[in-house]
Amino acid sequence: MASRKESTSVSSTAMASTGGTLDSPVKQIQIDGLVVLKIIKHYQEEGQGSEVVQGVLLGLVVDDRLEITNCFPFPQHTEDDADFDEVQYQMEMMRSLRHVNIDHLHVGWYQSTYYGSFVSRALLDSQFSYQHAIEESVVLIYDPIKTAQGSLSLKAYRLTPKLMEICKEKDFTPEGLKKANIGFEQMFEEVPIVIKNSHLINVLMWELEDKSTVADKHELLNLSSSNHLEKSLQLLMDRVDDMSQDIVKYNTYSRNLSKQQQQKHQYLQRRQQENAQRQSRGEPPLPEEDISKLFKPPQPPPRMDTLLIAGQINNYCQNVKEFTSQNLGKLFMAEALQGHN
Repeated sequence: MASRKESTSVSSTAMASTGGTLDSPVKQIQIDGLVVLKIIKHYQEEGQGSEVVQGVLLGLVVDDRLEITNCFPFPQHTEDDADFDEVQYQMEMMRSLRHVNIDHLHVGWYQSTYYGSFVSRALLDSQFSYQHAIEESVVLIYDPIKTAQGSLSLKAYRLTPKLMEICKEKDFTPEGLKKANIGFEQMFEEVPIVIKNSHLINVLMWELEDKSTVADKHELLNLSSSNHLEKSLQLLMDRVDDMSQDIVKYNTYSRNLSKQQQQKHQYLQRRQQENAQRQSRGEPPLPEEDISKLFKPPQPPPRMDTLLIAGQINNYCQNVKEFTSQNLGKLFMAEALQGHN
């Protein structure tokens, strides 16, 4: 199960005991408003800066809709807590929920993110383990920084069928990924989310909005730029540096492979010439040798990490695009108002 340290070991026993897989794919996710508030409250209480908080999603599957009706967080613990068993903790939590007639079926997990930095190998391995055990499992990504700017950022992702097949075969070589014809665009699929509240909660929210004492309602026109753009660009540059290092590694591998192919070709030519000379002298040809033992091919670098870096770069670019588009709109509006005055 994905833990607070983003460990990638997932207990199939804990998940398999909560329900089976269905043939219908998940096309929509319906989340109770209480679940959203629990996720936000979990981060506010335990999340600090880049600290990641995680938890379990509970609910049920209705046709092609996944309904998330409850959740509970992973407890905060340190590496010194050797006696703590996360799997046992989750089993006890789900057993307690079942005793009070609350939905206890395991349907996925959630995780907070820091400036959209969630595309990682740990998340990939954890979601694969979930989705392999329970086909409809999803991961909810909550962005507290973007939410603090005034718009709730909560997205649901699943691994695509192509990526699931590659993870099952564990073939992350360049040839394997090329054969599967997969890029960073085909790694994750986003599932639309609908937040559902009861009529009483909707009436309460309307009354709270009507009684709101917030006087300054013009903050959306504030032209000052926060450090969100600066931090996103710094993270983007870091990932671009990682991508350039991976490209250097792959280019080195390509050069070594090409050099070895030339040496192998030269070796075979020399053997052919020597065998021709021995045949002309009436001597037997040289014994056959295993070329693969003489010329061991260089180990290709894994390309999955490169795809994940590319996906994270794309995510940063989308965040920067959204942020700058809003600021540009404010600037054009301010210019028009200034010209009108």
